This record gives sequence, C-alpha cells and structure tokens, in this order.
Amino acid sequence: MVSGSLSKEELRTIVHESRSQISRRNQDMLLSVLDLEKMTVDDIMVPRSEIIGIDINDDWKSILRQLSHSPHGRIVLYRDSLDDAISMLRVREAWRLMSEKKEFTKETMLRAADEIYFVPEGTPLSTQLVKFQRNKKKVGLVVNEYGDIQGLVTVEDILEEIVGDFTTSMSPTLAEEVTPQNDGSVIIDGTANVREINKAFNWHLPEDDARTVNGVILEALEEIPVAGTRVRIGEYDIDILDVQDNMIKQVKVFPVKTAARECGGVTKTALHSHAGP
Repeated sequence: MVSGSLSKEELRTIVHESRSQISRRNQDMLLSVLDLEKMTVDDIMVPRSEIIGIDINDDWKSILRQLSHSPHGRIVLYRDSLDDAISMLRVREAWRLMSEKKEFTKETMLRAADEIYFVPEGTPLSTQLVKFQRNKKKVGLVVNEYGDIQGLVTVEDILEEIVGDFTTSMSPTLAEEVTPQNDGSVIIDGTANVREINKAFNWHLPEDDARTVNGVILEALEEIPVAGTRVRIGEYDIDILDVQDNMIKQVKVFPVKTAARECGGVTKTALHSHAGP
C-alpha cells in the first residue's frame, strides 16, 4: 500500500470531479482555499494611497473630529508621514475612552493603541492567514524590502477571498466607486480594485499585472490616455471620462458581446473628433 500526500493540482482535480457529491457553493469555497497559495497580500491589500490614518502632530481638535467621524474599525497613527507609522488604534476603544468621564488626551489615545504589525510584501495569503492566527492579529501594514509601507491587509480580506463570492452585496467602498447605468454600462472610479469589480459584475478584466482599473488601462496601453478616448480591452469597451494628474479618475465600461471576444487584444479610438485651431 503506497501512502503519500496529494498535490494541490490533484486536490483541485478531485474537487472538480466531485460535483455530484459536493454542492456548488462548497466546491467553489474549496477551490478558493486552494487558490490562497497562488495569491499574495499584494493582490488584496488596500493600497497606500487609500490608507486612512491620523497624524498625531495634528491639532488635537482635528484628531478628535477624525476619530468621531471615522467609518473604519482601525486607524493608523503616524508622525508626519505614513512611513513613520507608530501604532494602530481600535476606533471603538477610542470612542469608549472618549465617552468616559476621564479626560481623553493624546497620551491616553497613544497608550490605548496597539503596536504596528508589519507584513512583508509578496507573502502568500495562505501563509499570512496562519501568521494572523498565530500572532493573534487582525490587521497589518504591508512593507517592501526597504521598509516602505505599500498597503494594509486584514484577516477579513483574506477570508473574503474564500467566501466573498457567496455574498450578495458589494463592499461599501466598491459601492461608492461604481454607478451602473440604464444602458448596461457601469461608471467606475479609476482607483476601484479590479478583482472586486470582476467579482461584483462577473467580469474578466485582466488582473495579473495591476490592482486598479487605472492600472489595468495603463498597463494595456503603455501610455496615459486623454479623456474622450475609447479603449477596448478583451471583452470590454472602456470610455475614458476623466484624467487628472496622470491618473485615470473615471471610466465607463461597456461589456461587449461576441464581436469583442473574436477580436480580443487592445485597441484605442477617439470618442470625439476635435477640429483644429
């Protein structure tokens, strides 16, 4: 009798071949678990530009105002620059301290905050999930080899990769970044996460080399388009609506039917012709 462990691909094959014994929901969940080894924290992290933090050198009234209106469960405390992050504050704990009769000061806030937990970029999700559990942490700042902060990742983000396909509503952040139109198109912010877009609309925009819609288009064109340009990427026509500071701020995406699948690739056309001076 020969014993031995199965490879991930063998396990994947078994799951695929067990459709009659396993529900589609459970099958997809098992496949998502196997995919954790392929994905890294870089694929799902909140990018640095979207991390919400508080500069502890700000005016105290400004800090209190930011804490009172924060929609997030945790917030990064830093000194002058995010790269000088000093601690992670649980907002509910701050609210509790603010509601007590004792005076809530900057020193009180700093004592209540937790030490920053750093995560090396490129860490596989399967590895990081175990590390979160082992270290009893729920959130970490992703850093590169030079110690520069690249993003933020939570244990909830990783679990969402396993069960996220089975939720019926998109995340609050994504809901603010997309506006479905009556003609079947969708207006999307350039900073929207392309993986979340694909999940929410069952699309197949490329997500191997970029994390945002802006990044997908720039990667495909290898140049910064002007507003009024139409780009076809695979199965999708994408109208560039707004470009500012060398970033695509807003686009309108039209899923294309048979014609786009036949042509594939990337094409670029002008939506409007402009007369010369």
